[in-house]
Amino acid sequence: MAPQPCRQAVVRVPVATLWTAPDAVRPIDRPALADSPDIAAWIAGMDREQQVDDCVLTQLLLGERVRVTETRTDGWTRVVALGQPAAKHGADGYPGWVRTAHLTAAEPVDAALTVDVAHTTLRVTPGGAAALSGVVLGTRLASAGRPVDGGRPVRVPGRADPLWAPEGDLVPLPAERPEAKEVLAVAERLRDLVYVWGGLSTDGIDCSGLVHLAWRRYGISLPRDADDQADATTPVALDDERPGDLYFFARPGRRVHHVGIVSAEPHSGRRRMLHACYLTRRVVEEELPADRVATLVGAHRV
Repeated sequence: MAPQPCRQAVVRVPVATLWTAPDAVRPIDRPALADSPDIAAWIAGMDREQQVDDCVLTQLLLGERVRVTETRTDGWTRVVALGQPAAKHGADGYPGWVRTAHLTAAEPVDAALTVDVAHTTLRVTPGGAAALSGVVLGTRLASAGRPVDGGRPVRVPGRADPLWAPEGDLVPLPAERPEAKEVLAVAERLRDLVYVWGGLSTDGIDCSGLVHLAWRRYGISLPRDADDQADATTPVALDDERPGDLYFFARPGRRVHHVGIVSAEPHSGRRRMLHACYLTRRVVEEELPADRVATLVGAHRV
């Protein structure tokens, strides 16, 4: 049954893509639109220009909640991503279009576990046949019982029976707020990941997605976009920043357009950051080049 307007639904696939409009999709996007999307194949098939096309808004991870605002008969549903705050779009979250097949009815669950590896595979039994591949870092899952034979049973949206994850691929969501350097360590694991506009997974990511996903790993929901992240965090004086803080960038008279994670203490006016770089199309750690220094508008703390 298709999700009904004004009701909540959840994502039933490892990664669902949120689009600006149904007619914005391109031929290259077919792997991401399939009932069982192949995000890795989708991104691998893109050229440099397709990686930065703005038809993609963001991505939604397995189990992520949305509020349905419209369902069409052609297989598209308009939703609001409740776990991705976006103040400029309204109080609820990020709005956009998703394939109806990627959603299922929402059920109350206590998602107390999170995926702590780049990708994991959920199986029918511990060590058995793969049932759901490509579940990514930061995905929150609900436990369905005790570990057995190196596997841990978890509840998966749209499935009556639990699936099994490798026990070592999951960790409990922490009870306490993480230190910024812990979040930086998660982001550092994504170094050299492909840059994709709107990407929010360990197959491809953008600058604000990197920040959002690293904090999501610890159960903290930051806004999705860089300008909203700037508004939601606390400014600190330049030279007082520390690893794990955020650098924000904007052109004169414009809103913030880029964010990076402080990766080292500033030294003699020189600064370093880890960021998903539009120019290199990769997640890189580097000293701020001259063009970044010219547009640096501040450092913030989460």
